[in-house]
Amino acid sequence: MAYRLTLGYEREQEGMKFSDLLEKYLSHPQIGNVTALVIGCWDGAYEGSGAETVVDQLLDSSDLLTGLRHLFFGDITFEESEISWIGQADLSPLLRSFPQLEELRIRGANDLSLGRVNHEHLKTLVIEAGGLGADVVQEVTAAVLPELEHLELWLGTDEYGGDATIADVEPLLTGALFPKLKYLGLRNSMFSDEIAKAIAAAPILNQVEVVDVSLGTLSDEGAQALLDCNRLNQLKKLDLHFHYLSDEMCKKLSDLEIDVDVSDQQEPDEYNGEVNRYCAVSE
Repeated sequence: MAYRLTLGYEREQEGMKFSDLLEKYLSHPQIGNVTALVIGCWDGAYEGSGAETVVDQLLDSSDLLTGLRHLFFGDITFEESEISWIGQADLSPLLRSFPQLEELRIRGANDLSLGRVNHEHLKTLVIEAGGLGADVVQEVTAAVLPELEHLELWLGTDEYGGDATIADVEPLLTGALFPKLKYLGLRNSMFSDEIAKAIAAAPILNQVEVVDVSLGTLSDEGAQALLDCNRLNQLKKLDLHFHYLSDEMCKKLSDLEIDVDVSDQQEPDEYNGEVNRYCAVSE
């Protein structure tokens, strides 16, 4: 069983609270059979209000949600709120209170914290953001997640809090952090070329099956580093969609023996002789 709970603008204007929706949901006689929960808009989410009260209510009800394995926290659409406006919270208590959780997806990174993560069963961790802080990236690299198979970070731009640098993500490329990792996504980045170069020289290529550097600012410079790496052929898929590659580079990559996605080619902006490239999701 799966549920999605969201408080729309009209409902909120009528005086309804997200806590009312969640309380009704938690009273369902089959609540223990629910395996997936999607949390959408909460009170004031479209104005950037944080999710602390939602977290507290879930914590108080953790003994009822015994079957929960998949949690999407912040399934808020563009029409409801810009991703950079979504106010999050300290989600570390959720990880402690739901030790059987296998998947955690988070959208929005304002005031987000994961704390000191030590979780025996989490297989998928996804954080979508218009700007992901270096502190959160460092919490991920310090996490103890022996079963993690899928890690996806949307790094974003520093204009919206994305102050992580290549130095912050490099520990993810050593292959030493998460022994079962098969998918690594360092997406939506303003330094995709640096990421591509670092990946091409890193041990992580000996471990993962999918590398995802999509939605970012990748140019021929970074793509060439990947192309020059013989170990790239060990991958099952290289996802580069939404990029700034030349037609020639797209052709070279498409000729590789692995699955390469070079769709959604972008053109850089030029102004006064300066060339600018932007990631797909920021504000």
